[in-house]
Amino acid sequence: MSIRMMGHKRGLALAIVGHYIALEGVDGSGKSTVAAALARRLEADGHQVVVVREPGGTAVGETVRRLLLDSETLDEWAEAFLFAAQRAELAREVIRPALESGAWVISDRTYYSSIAYQGRARGLGEERIREINEMGLRGVIPDSVFVLDVEPSEGLRRQHREDRIGRESETFQHEVREAYRRLADEDPARVRILDGSQTVEQLVDEMIGSLG
Repeated sequence: MSIRMMGHKRGLALAIVGHYIALEGVDGSGKSTVAAALARRLEADGHQVVVVREPGGTAVGETVRRLLLDSETLDEWAEAFLFAAQRAELAREVIRPALESGAWVISDRTYYSSIAYQGRARGLGEERIREINEMGLRGVIPDSVFVLDVEPSEGLRRQHREDRIGRESETFQHEVREAYRRLADEDPARVRILDGSQTVEQLVDEMIGSLG
């Protein structure tokens, strides 16, 4: 196991090897399906893989997930802080130990979601949301972020079960999509936009190729 220092505009962040992969995108972009397929491929290649989801992944996180997704209404700042709180617990309880053991971690969403959803689409400020989350993560941030890019209308159509955030308007989802594109422009070594209209196997092939 080794510790790497990764450059970041807001200071140096610690990352532990294993490798930490995050999948991002608007609601209905296919993150969960692709995460499962990517895990199977990595396991077939001999890697130990841990798959997590946000919100959730711990006892605290699953309780917070219900509050975040099933509540009828929720204050915007309460939403932002609840996401940050469950994320800090997930990093401490699951992700850091997995990386320390040498596992690969695949996360269905990470704090980039909060930057896009709460920071931009909710208008709370992308830098403020980033800082709130990074305080709790204490250096446990993704090595690779893959954004599955689909038209928001297509993402909304694909949803099997709408939650409180998934019921937001197409205009809201466009703001989220634009935030992800800007994040990729700012940090192209870490954040990659992938064409989410491809098949699952094509997406996994592209991810594996970029990790190689």
